[in-house]
Amino acid sequence: MSFRRIALLSAILVLVAQAFAADEILVAAASDLQFALPELAQKFEQQTGVKVSLTFGSSGNFTNQIRNGAPFDLFFSADLNYPRQLAEDGFADPGTLYHYADGKIVLWTPIASKLDLQQGLKILLQPDVHKISIANPSHAPYGRAAVAALKHENLHEQVETKLVLGENISQAAQFVQSGNADVGIIALSLALAPSAQGKGKYFEVPAADYRAIQQGAVLLKNSSRKPLALKFLEFLKTPESRSTLARFGFSFPQQ
Repeated sequence: MSFRRIALLSAILVLVAQAFAADEILVAAASDLQFALPELAQKFEQQTGVKVSLTFGSSGNFTNQIRNGAPFDLFFSADLNYPRQLAEDGFADPGTLYHYADGKIVLWTPIASKLDLQQGLKILLQPDVHKISIANPSHAPYGRAAVAALKHENLHEQVETKLVLGENISQAAQFVQSGNADVGIIALSLALAPSAQGKGKYFEVPAADYRAIQQGAVLLKNSSRKPLALKFLEFLKTPESRSTLARFGFSFPQQ
């Protein structure tokens, strides 16, 4: 093969690689999705060839970043109100707002803990419970749900000095895993994650104790890959995707 043909072939391969590299969307997602969403993104990439790059954090912080120009294509929030407000303020496409699931909170302890979780939130009053981890309620929906549940049970004032705040719900779970908290109020999706199996035990906090954690996704106005992003959003509405979310403890709004 001549040098000229090799050079031409190399140029074509570079262009193809660049084209494939362009088939990528950037997604900001709440930390409770850090195990469910990668599984869905992998399935989507296998079916479409489109790569989904995921960044996880607190919904409130992402909202501020998006307002300041963060280059995401889609936003998956643990609170439907965040993407709704972004849409109302012109940062997202209101026609794409999607209430994709409802989350749940659980009490979670290390597997070796002697705490009887079946007693519910009142175990937090026990003297051997020194630190309770929750997500920061100022910007994390699961943290707000934890505070609401504590107040509903008239426990918040009694345990407030024991609370340690994670930047997001994932960090709140890590505090328990690392021994920096005796018990956590975390997302059910994290308690069901493969990495948590055999390491912790949980008790589901009654849904009546806190306002429903309605979670929403939206396409962002500044997205430069809107057709691909919309394709992923539609993929999340399929029975296959909903089955995956259900396996991680998410429930679904009435249609």
